[in-house]
Amino acid sequence: MDSPASGHRVTAQILRLNNGVEHVLLQNNQGAIARVCLKGAQVLSWKTPDGEELFFTSRKAILNSTVAVRGGISVCFPQYERRGILDRHGFARNRTWIIDNNQSWPPPNDSIGGAYVDLLLKPSEMDLRIWPHRFEYHLRLCLNSDGHLILLSRIRNVDCRPFSFTTAFHTYFSISNIRYAKLLTRKNKNQEGTCHDSHIKCIRNYKSVGSEVRIEGLEYQNYLDNLLAKVLFTDQGNAITFESEMDRIYVRTPDMVAILDHGKMRGFCIEKQGLPDVVVWNPWKKTARGMADFGNNEYERMVCVDGAAMKDPITLKPGEEWRGQLQYYLIQSTEPQFCNTNQLPVADVAPQFSNYNK
Repeated sequence: MDSPASGHRVTAQILRLNNGVEHVLLQNNQGAIARVCLKGAQVLSWKTPDGEELFFTSRKAILNSTVAVRGGISVCFPQYERRGILDRHGFARNRTWIIDNNQSWPPPNDSIGGAYVDLLLKPSEMDLRIWPHRFEYHLRLCLNSDGHLILLSRIRNVDCRPFSFTTAFHTYFSISNIRYAKLLTRKNKNQEGTCHDSHIKCIRNYKSVGSEVRIEGLEYQNYLDNLLAKVLFTDQGNAITFESEMDRIYVRTPDMVAILDHGKMRGFCIEKQGLPDVVVWNPWKKTARGMADFGNNEYERMVCVDGAAMKDPITLKPGEEWRGQLQYYLIQSTEPQFCNTNQLPVADVAPQFSNYNK
């Protein structure tokens, strides 16, 4: 966390809510804010300097700290979904993390003007009874001076035998209205235009038919369809739009994915390292009505796009460490066709790992 002696114009405040759960409030020098709950290390809010909320949280979310909150970013470890012997999504999201003041790694490269906090989770005796492996999970949450939200993860095996795990960062993005998704037609089949990353196609070469939400960067990728017994399919090359429930695990994907929302004239870029898979989920009407902590029509205002490692579990030998990174940043525009080759910022994520102490 930032200290007053650092001279950086940032704040990282500890808040205690009425239910006794502590939260960390991160604020950069531009006024952007992120709020992290120590129960589950869950990011519950990410706001722009003008106060616009970028993450979705259900109005029916259970806030009594007994379960993970339906919204924000939920840390799933050591198991994602029901792909193992543990309860769904593992136990890390239901445990209280501690603030790690031992400076196990140096400050972020771009810490000037930003704020960050280091969190730590170790297994309790109860955890060891249901998953008998000793580990240390270090998680750094950064809000940099540009308002980018960055999650750095280190999971170390401190046991005397190997273990395997799956993990994901279950992320709820706030969108305009997913029901307005429409098909697109190419303005000119010979105009391909790409953004700075070859996996993200530019919207400038498409003609939009109505307001829409779409996901770019997963074209032609293989995916497991959880609604069809996890059968493996290959995406047919179109950007993802929504007309019904979707629950897919895209495997061995590119390191950048984008959510483009014409209704709000903005988008999100998600950059990842060490997380080869991407989960795309929206419950749609029928499933939403069966969820106690989710409003019947709230599926219209959210979409989940998760960085994950789940198709092939990660195995750590004693003393080994896995590292993963996610960076989220906002694309904004006032133009209907708002993406061009110069508007997507090139986010420099790789150097974040160069300062790790082993």
